[in-house]
Amino acid sequence: MDFSLTGEQQMMVDAAQRLVQKDIQPILDGNDRDKALPKSAILKIMEKAAHLGLTAARIPEERGGAGLRMLEYGLISEQIPPSVALILQPHEATATRIYFGYNTEQKERFLADLIAGRRIACTASTEPDVGSDPRGVKTTVTEDGDELILNGRKQWISNATVCDVMNVVCRTAGGDGSSRVVRVLVETTESSFEARELDMLGLRQAPLGEVLFDNCRVPRRNLCADNGDTARLLTLTWLANRPLVGLMAVNLAQKALDAARSYAGVRKQFGRLIGSFQLIQQDLADIETAVITSRLICYNALAAIDRGERANGLSAMAKRYSVDSCDRAIALAMRIHGALGLSRELGLEQLARDVRTISIPDGTPGILTLIQGRELTGIDSFRA
Repeated sequence: MDFSLTGEQQMMVDAAQRLVQKDIQPILDGNDRDKALPKSAILKIMEKAAHLGLTAARIPEERGGAGLRMLEYGLISEQIPPSVALILQPHEATATRIYFGYNTEQKERFLADLIAGRRIACTASTEPDVGSDPRGVKTTVTEDGDELILNGRKQWISNATVCDVMNVVCRTAGGDGSSRVVRVLVETTESSFEARELDMLGLRQAPLGEVLFDNCRVPRRNLCADNGDTARLLTLTWLANRPLVGLMAVNLAQKALDAARSYAGVRKQFGRLIGSFQLIQQDLADIETAVITSRLICYNALAAIDRGERANGLSAMAKRYSVDSCDRAIALAMRIHGALGLSRELGLEQLARDVRTISIPDGTPGILTLIQGRELTGIDSFRA
């Protein structure tokens, strides 16, 4: 088994790092780190990210996408600042869902602009009392001639306040009392709905919002033909999303490791560099171990998806383990820095807030534990 990157993979990583240094980080630094990026800034990032395939990683090349293997997608994504990755990933996942779940006419209308980064997409599944179980959604869609009418509320939706296209998971409201879960594409230029920004603990430059549909009218042509596949398609995209979120945590913990190692080599106490103290060396060793094991477990899950294996348990394990391990790694790095580690100027406190924020998207630690347990035992603990 070869753990080294191929020449092509190393080129992908290098290109992603150059993208961050030249095009992404200046935009982040030029905007308030406590406020969501404006749409104009996000579109600039989208245009550049499209060149690396980050807007359509899972769409085949012959259809205009990047056709990346999931491990390659992860290698690139790990280099992207998580506040930007949390913008790009929901966009890419939505484009993927449109490609695999909608009809030819709908794909032709939407995908070209999404792949090029000219328009921003998101998926609205979560509701105030519906999270990990998309089949429990209460937002309704009813038919009215050539239009659909949406009513309901969505919450914790990435890109909600800046999107051009929203893939809404909703439920039909049949007159006979029957209903089914379906998807509808809502365009901001054609349909009116309310979206407001939510103020979060971390990753504050990534727009996150709450959406209210109050008799929101949508062209009937934007309804996805029902094939009973909505929950399955969401799950398939989540399988890759979870280790990708785990790699966001690795990105943050690697920064903390770099800072702590550097500080241990210059800071003195009791007339000695603190890096010479055994407990500091232990903390550094624990941080590095967390970074490397988290990275490898995420790569393993993505590689399993590439091999076509059932990766439900691996995907859940990768995200849960890596976020928890990297959270502790960042806390250790802050401790090595003493009081300086708590300062906003240094930035470790931002890493700590950011890593805790990504413990929730694409599955909470609790639900991920149950998914992994189900894979181990064959017994579903949360659905009869």
